[in-house]
Amino acid sequence: MIDNGVDKLPLAGLLALAMAAFITVLTEAMPAGLLPQMSADLRVSESLIGQLVTLYAIGSMITAIPLTATTQSWRRKPLLMTAIVGFVIVNTITAVSTSYPLTLAARFFAGVFAGVVWALIAGYAARMAPTHLQGRAIAVTMAGIPIALSLGIPAATFLGASVGWRLSFGIMSAMTLILIIWAIAKVPDFPGQKSENRLSIAGVFMLPGVRSVLFVTLAFVLAHNILYTYIAPFLAPAGMADKVGAILLIFGVSALASIWVTGALIDRRLRALVLISIVLFGLAAATLGVWGSVPAMVYAGVAAWGLAYGGVPTLFQTASAKNAGEAADIAQAMIVTVWNLAIAGGGIVGGVLLDTVGVQSFPWASLVLLAPTLAVAWLARRRGFPATVAD
Repeated sequence: MIDNGVDKLPLAGLLALAMAAFITVLTEAMPAGLLPQMSADLRVSESLIGQLVTLYAIGSMITAIPLTATTQSWRRKPLLMTAIVGFVIVNTITAVSTSYPLTLAARFFAGVFAGVVWALIAGYAARMAPTHLQGRAIAVTMAGIPIALSLGIPAATFLGASVGWRLSFGIMSAMTLILIIWAIAKVPDFPGQKSENRLSIAGVFMLPGVRSVLFVTLAFVLAHNILYTYIAPFLAPAGMADKVGAILLIFGVSALASIWVTGALIDRRLRALVLISIVLFGLAAATLGVWGSVPAMVYAGVAAWGLAYGGVPTLFQTASAKNAGEAADIAQAMIVTVWNLAIAGGGIVGGVLLDTVGVQSFPWASLVLLAPTLAVAWLARRRGFPATVAD
């Protein structure tokens, strides 16, 4: 571990990791805010554009664990930089592609690179910080997620509507080039894991608490993505189809507030924060289900939803790392896998609901998923989501 002093965090390096998270989330979620423009340009339906999110998720889902296991012995920084360079390539291809199949392929490989990034950065942040500030270090790194949601996605949505969605992806490639320079300068390198210290994938899965964290992650993120992936069509019945950018801004600002609270409390109140997030999301989904045609209530429900969601990437990844110990990278790869299974599931389930039952079913489907999520998190009081997180 780097000697950063008793109470200091290496903010320059952590913020570089936060920017990597920002670009990863932006790459993942941008099609959700650009469904109409991408659909018209690529000449496919909005539900098929939604599958660009699904293919991204599948790329992460099927490769994160095997790639992480294969690269356990690699030094961390070269592996991280390879993934970041990959984002430049795939987002540039997406920006210039006129072929839906080629765009799908680029999105798949974007997901592969994202899986590597997500498997690395939580453990990376923890290794860069003093032991008693590891949760806060992870929170700083995860701040890239709500910033992407609050600023990046609305900005990309605005650009997509005004000057074209392709420019949004091109700007993201340019930002990634800046990140490469920043990371080379400020992110330290760490050795990989020695072979004698490695657990098998099955061994990590069987560690106490790991399975509870994985289930809660899967169900919560699936509930989230059923709504989030198809937020544009969900808003249409309320006459808010032109308010997607504003809605995503409200969601993201609330998420940013949530991660600030999470960063302040996570090292002492992880369990309480997880339970509050699940309950608050349930209340938000109920609000959107009952009053989804009332714009004022939609704004209120989305704000509560953002508060519920903003901290959970930090909460789930911190819980996973703490339960897995030295096997944190493999456990993080498992989180990546179930997270992206949930993203893919959200794209598929939401697409089916959109084409059959209709958008009014989205909040209720989310509520059905949140009930077992709350039950498992509540029961995982000793392992998984304990009342206190040991240093």
